[in-house]
Amino acid sequence: MIVQACINGARPRDFHPKLPLTAQAMASDAAACVAAGAAELHIHPRGADGRESLAAVDATVLAVRRACPGTLVGVSTGAWIENDVARTRAAVAGWRQLPDYASVNLSEADAPAVMDLLRQRGVGIEAGLATMEDAERFVALTDHDRVLRILIEIDMPDLAAALAEASGIAAVLERAEMRRPILLHGVDATVWPFVELARQKRWSTRVGLEDGKTLADGTVAKDNAEIFAAAVAVFRSASAG
Repeated sequence: MIVQACINGARPRDFHPKLPLTAQAMASDAAACVAAGAAELHIHPRGADGRESLAAVDATVLAVRRACPGTLVGVSTGAWIENDVARTRAAVAGWRQLPDYASVNLSEADAPAVMDLLRQRGVGIEAGLATMEDAERFVALTDHDRVLRILIEIDMPDLAAALAEASGIAAVLERAEMRRPILLHGVDATVWPFVELARQKRWSTRVGLEDGKTLADGTVAKDNAEIFAAAVAVFRSASAG
């Protein structure tokens, strides 16, 4: 069980005053989250224009590693970042500062090819499953067991529907006798219920401005570190009990 920090994601600049958008801001923010207890980091590098960019991975990973030596660093390979299959593959193939892992969304058509490329480069894979259909596609892959972990990542505003989808995905994985670690996370209104569910299931979870900007009581957090410290407290209190 770990708690991972997801510090920015695809959120727009005006989402939160402390959203980190440059490599140095991400490095500083990441260090604050590690100080608050983050076991790992999930980062969406940005170019000079503030937009997500796979070409910005080298500079960002280097800056974060310098600020957080020894902490695992992951990035996204979301198809929307480059919005072109060939550019996505070329960017991943050209990375010189390799992240420890990268997330791949099974809802995307080119996911199997991106996963193969990451394996060739020695980068761990977080297999992102947002629906039961994603889970079925994942377990049908011949090399589905060659991943670092599975992300059950539900982007549904209705909590009941989100819980049902997460349960369905878990059932697909169980039927396939999938035994890789699971990291569960929600978005916005479902972030904190899913932190609690992950604790109950003894799964990992993640929090940060990528997934939501509020604390469990609905107040807006001052920064990623405050969100993260609150999530770590949930897990630590459960361990203590």
